Amino acid sequence: MRLLIYILHFLLLSPCLSGQDIDTSSTTKLVLLGTGTPNADPDRFGPSLAIVVRGTSYIVDCGAGVVRRAAAAARKGVDGLQATFLNHLFITHLHSDHVTGYPDFILTPAVLERKGPLTVYGPKGIKYMTRHILKAYHEDIDIRIHGLEQGSLSAYQVNVTEVKPGIIYKDSNLIVKAFKVNHGSWKEAFGFRFETPDKIIVISGDCTYSQSIIENAKDCDILVHEVYSEEGYAKRPPKWKTYHAQFHTSTSQLATIANAVKPKLVVLTHQLIWDSTEQKLLDEIRALYSGKVVSGHDLDIF
Repeated sequence: MRLLIYILHFLLLSPCLSGQDIDTSSTTKLVLLGTGTPNADPDRFGPSLAIVVRGTSYIVDCGAGVVRRAAAAARKGVDGLQATFLNHLFITHLHSDHVTGYPDFILTPAVLERKGPLTVYGPKGIKYMTRHILKAYHEDIDIRIHGLEQGSLSAYQVNVTEVKPGIIYKDSNLIVKAFKVNHGSWKEAFGFRFETPDKIIVISGDCTYSQSIIENAKDCDILVHEVYSEEGYAKRPPKWKTYHAQFHTSTSQLATIANAVKPKLVVLTHQLIWDSTEQKLLDEIRALYSGKVVSGHDLDIF
């Protein structure tokens, strides 16, 4: 019944889709490409994840190392994450750790003969950032296109849309909805809801407790949410306590969200643990939330 509702939702929202266009036997994969924070943890690359449907990948955020992490996932057997197929990118917000891999995401797949242009969806400011990245690398791009490489002009093309809350993208694989979240002093920070034929996956982005997540993630299959350890937080200097309380989500706050949303699975990412441990982070949440929760690591696949 639930799967039928998803399919009807697709048909109603997108008149270009027909029943023949939707393969209800398809499997949606969630791949954590990077689960890191601004902390220079060599085991956790910059924040990024992929939702892969029928061999097409949709990347959320592009922290440091994103293209190579995608290549590593492709080597593990996830079709659609080869560099030549990295065509869809969604940016939650413009904090540096979420976009330091953006030039890499534009340029490396283009050098490797990306199939067609890159499409990017993100907050206000992403057009400005894109324009200046392309300007900074203009000589490199010119030589690669007009020199002996004879690179594809379309592979270097970047089509950018600055989004507003609501449906921002849809094709025969999925529908993507953006919603605002509270992330300190950022005027625009988004979470995303991905609806595929067999899954609803909600991505928090970076945020503190946000009622909008509860409203948009109700009964989802997977909630991917950032979090910080309250034990680790207690040991932080006052300046950082003030910062984290306004920009990020504590374990007890996340438990409150999860109890309201009731997802089938909570996947933790962007974990701020500090002087605590990953196990204690999980214990803090599980003390208040009885549903299934896992702490994500780079290249985990769900």
